[in-house]
Amino acid sequence: MTIFDVLTLFGGLAMFLYGMKLMGNALKESSSGTLKNALDNVTNNFFKAFLLGTGLTALIQSSTATIVITSGLVGAGLLTLHQSLGILVGANVGTTITGQIIRLIDLDAEGGGAAFLQFLKPSTLAPIALIIGIVLIMGFKFKNSDNVGNIAMGFGILFMGLMTMTNAVNRVSSSEIVHKLLMGLGDNPLFGYAVGAGIAFVLQSSSATIGILQAFSASGLLTFKAIYPVILGVYLGDCVTTFIVCTIGANTETKRVGLVNIMYNAAKTITAFVIVTLLHRLGFINALWDMRAYSGLIANTNTVFNLACAFLLFPVMGILEKLSIKAIPEKKQEANKYQDKLDALNPSFFPTPALALRSCYDILVTAINASRDNLKKSFDLLISYNEKTDKELNAEEDNIDTITDRLRKYTVELVPHLKDEDMVAILNQYFKVTTEFEHLGDQAVYITDIARTIHSDQRPFSRAALEEFGVLRKLIVEILDCAQLAFEKRDLEAAYRIEPLEQVVTDLIEQLKLKHLQRMGAGECSTYADAYYMNLLSYIQRIADICSNIGLATIVRVHPDIADREHLYVRELHSKVDETFNETYFEARERYLGEFNSVVSKEPKHAENATV
Repeated sequence: MTIFDVLTLFGGLAMFLYGMKLMGNALKESSSGTLKNALDNVTNNFFKAFLLGTGLTALIQSSTATIVITSGLVGAGLLTLHQSLGILVGANVGTTITGQIIRLIDLDAEGGGAAFLQFLKPSTLAPIALIIGIVLIMGFKFKNSDNVGNIAMGFGILFMGLMTMTNAVNRVSSSEIVHKLLMGLGDNPLFGYAVGAGIAFVLQSSSATIGILQAFSASGLLTFKAIYPVILGVYLGDCVTTFIVCTIGANTETKRVGLVNIMYNAAKTITAFVIVTLLHRLGFINALWDMRAYSGLIANTNTVFNLACAFLLFPVMGILEKLSIKAIPEKKQEANKYQDKLDALNPSFFPTPALALRSCYDILVTAINASRDNLKKSFDLLISYNEKTDKELNAEEDNIDTITDRLRKYTVELVPHLKDEDMVAILNQYFKVTTEFEHLGDQAVYITDIARTIHSDQRPFSRAALEEFGVLRKLIVEILDCAQLAFEKRDLEAAYRIEPLEQVVTDLIEQLKLKHLQRMGAGECSTYADAYYMNLLSYIQRIADICSNIGLATIVRVHPDIADREHLYVRELHSKVDETFNETYFEARERYLGEFNSVVSKEPKHAENATV
């Protein structure tokens, strides 16, 4: 053995790990939407959840990713801890598929065989996968071509690294030190267990550790009695890493998922150790005990251990659930009433952007509904001030500020994880409307300040002013409802209505200002309230402008070609060359100005003695 052999071994390991990471990331990226829909549909059926966890992990090549994402969904309240149990067990089974793929290396060792077997040899598959991958990445630009290309490239690099490792192992294993180390695995099961746990913990991947063991099996020095403790140690090392990821900055439910996983894997290793020891002592596996461990035997042992333990430990999963609840008690409830939405902004969703974007969407829907409700309350306070409602409104505004601040931070952190252009465009619009929703809530606070001031000074608005404002209120509530519907349901019809209605708001405010000036000129309104009334109208105009921006963001999401000319698009609408705009505008103008004129015509010639 020379230093160059060691370098080749670690170089092959680096290729193997990079290929696995590249393939896994591309699979997660391309299956993000499928993953979201599948996990959303989990029921209390343990078997269904088990199959889901197995299938998803086999697809994305990472039990850690599946479990971390599941823990995030549990923490966000989208799944219960009980529903996650089947997924956890299934994820541990699904991760064995990688070893079954790697066992194809045996075909190279055997040589010969039928033509189709020659085609399945890694030395044939690897270059084919690399060629397909580079052609897709450099020669095609269809949707997801890069993702599919990266999957193929990762597959090819994984096998090239594995073959490089295998070739290097044949030379490295001739070293007396390595020879003794490999032989020692069979003499000391605890040592083998520690080796498996340590490597899995460092590499943060059970699949990679099993793959390395399969590569070393080419030396011919490993036997079943040497490899089974290593495989069992891998389970513990990998789940410790998962537990750490699940508990960093996590809430109670998320931590419980990580703890259940580590307890399950600990129980799995104990169960397998006991069963293997008993079978050996009873003489049932004597032929297997000293058998040379080739790649296929390692893959099969890993799969059988996981399937058998899943079946045997299924009855105790409820006990593990209860133990996790006792070990990690409930924390004191956080102050924010939308804490469940905040918990959904979980970094564990970054590898699956569809889930992360869904969390962003849910909290934005919460924000716009809370802001809209606050505005309606503020309008009521202008008519009849109530201190309790005032305090509730301001407390809700604090909640809105908290969730929008957290959302802005989350979207910034999410950006580097988005590779799909459509997702980047969606996140860009989400980031924009986050500020709009927050500003919408701010207007409610400003209007409430006016209501509180005129109440404390005992100078309420006149009945005439309030009745005129009532018409404007109906119009602004219609715009708010359109904005909410446009964003939440991506309703284009509602989005298109906002801009012409916003123009009617401008027209109606001009009429309100004119009537106000007439009352001022007649001495029917004091100069004291002039600023408050004008500020009120300014806030209403601002609300309409914000809703206009929300509607435009919805239109851009459906028609991204408008994104680069938003201001020109709006200017063209207001030039009244669009028939749909004109129809909505003139219909609404006639309706609301007609109602306003009807209110004015009923007013006495001299308004009652009031502030405005």
